[in-house]
Amino acid sequence: MRTLEGMPRSLALLALIVVELAVLAISLVTLLLCIGIGAIPLLPPQVRLVRRITGLHRRLARDWCGVEINAPYRPEPPPPRRQADGMYRYDRTLYRTPRIPAFNARWKWMITDPATWRDLVWMALDPVVKLALAPLLLLLPTRGLRLYGLWTPLLLSATANSRLAGQVSHLNRVRDLAVDTQAAEMRRIERDLHDGTQARLVAIGMTLGAVEQLLDTDAEAAKALLAKARDASAETLSDLRRVVRGIHPPVLAERGLADAVRALAIDSPLRVHVDIDLPHRPEAPVEAAAYFAVSELLSNAARHGGAETATIDISTNGRTLRITVTDDGMGGADPAKGSGLAGIERRLAAFDGVLALSSPPGGPTTVTMELAKVLPEHWAGNLPKMPRWKAALVVALWGTAWCPTFPQGLVAGAFKVIGIDEKSWFLALYLPAPWQWPTIVAMTLLGMSMYLLAIAIPAAHRGPLGKC
Repeated sequence: MRTLEGMPRSLALLALIVVELAVLAISLVTLLLCIGIGAIPLLPPQVRLVRRITGLHRRLARDWCGVEINAPYRPEPPPPRRQADGMYRYDRTLYRTPRIPAFNARWKWMITDPATWRDLVWMALDPVVKLALAPLLLLLPTRGLRLYGLWTPLLLSATANSRLAGQVSHLNRVRDLAVDTQAAEMRRIERDLHDGTQARLVAIGMTLGAVEQLLDTDAEAAKALLAKARDASAETLSDLRRVVRGIHPPVLAERGLADAVRALAIDSPLRVHVDIDLPHRPEAPVEAAAYFAVSELLSNAARHGGAETATIDISTNGRTLRITVTDDGMGGADPAKGSGLAGIERRLAAFDGVLALSSPPGGPTTVTMELAKVLPEHWAGNLPKMPRWKAALVVALWGTAWCPTFPQGLVAGAFKVIGIDEKSWFLALYLPAPWQWPTIVAMTLLGMSMYLLAIAIPAAHRGPLGKC
C-alpha cells in the first residue's frame, strides 16, 4: 500500500527535473545578461521564479518526506519612507517617487542574500540527485522519498545567520512599534493635560485674579469666586487623577492585573462578567499591556458597539497569557477603521502577542489576545519532577562539598603558606612534600566542582534540556 502511495509522488519528483532544468537555463541566461549588458531589472523576476521552485520542494519535502524545512531568506527590506521634504532617499541619492528606491533596495536584498545563490546551487545539483535516486524512487518509493528528504534540507534549510537576521529584523520591528506606541501615549498625555488640566488651571488663575480685585470693593462676589475656584481645583485634581490612571493606574501597581480588571468592570457602564484564573502576578509591563488592552476593548464596546453586557476571561496556558473579551454589541469592528484595535496590536507586539478578532455584523464581538512566553517558567506546571536519585545527589553534594573545598583545600593551603606545623586532620599535610600542593589544589578543585554540579543539576532540570 505504501508503495502504491509513494509511486505517484516519486514520478512527480522525477517529472520536476524538466521544470528545474528549464528554470536553471533561464537563470543562467538572466545572470549573463545582468553581467554583460546590465539588465538588472530581469534579476528580481528570476529570483522570484527560483524561489517558487525551491518553495515547492520545501512543501513537498514536508508533505511527502516528513521533513520540515524553514525558508532561509533574510527579511525583506522595509518600504522607503517619505521625508519631510517629500523626497525618498536611497543611500545618498534623493528620488521623487518611491519606485526606484524600493527597486534598488529589493534587488540588493536579493543579490546579497546567500540563500539566493544556495538556491541556484541546489537547483543545479537536484536533477543529478534525482537521477541517481531514480531506481530507488521507482522500485522502493517510500525509502527513496525518505532518502530524498535527507538531501533537500542540506541547501534549502535556514542557517544560523538567516535565523539571526530574522530575529534582528523582528526585534527592530518590535522596537519601532514600541517607540511609536510610547510616542502615541506621550501625545495622548500631553493632549489630556493641555485640554483639561491646563485649561482649568488657567481658569483658576484668572478667577483668583478677579478675587484679588474684588476683595476691597465687593467681598460677597469675591467669596463666590473663591468657592468657584475651589470647585475648579477639585475638578482639576480629578482630571489629574484620571491622567495618572491613564499612565499607570495605582490599583494595577498595588493589587495586580486581576483586581485592576475587576475595578474596570465595576467602573464600566456595561454589565461585565469577569472570570480570571491567575495564580500569581505577571511582570509589570505584561500587566500594563493586558490592562490597557482590556480597558480599550470595554471602552470601544460601550461607545461604538452599542453593547450592554460583556465578558472578560483571563487565563494561562503554560507560559502563555490568554485574554478573551466578548460583548453583545452590533459587531462589524475593523482595526483599519481606527477603532483602537490597531493600537492594541501595537501594544501587544512588544511581547510578540497576537490579537484575533471575530466581529460579524450584528454581533457578538469576540477579541482574543495571546501573549506567548511572558509568564515565569514555574507557571507552566509541566516541569517533570526531579527523580529521587537526582535530589539525593544534589543534597549529598551540598552536604559534602565543604570538606574538600575548605578544610582539605583552602585551609590546608593557608597552613602551608603560613608555615604552621600543626597537621590536624588535613590529609595533604601528611603526604610527602612534593605531593602536598598538588593534593591541596586537587581538593579545592574537587570541592568547587561539587558546588557547581549541585547548582547545574537543578538548573538543567528546569531548562529546556532538562528531560528526565
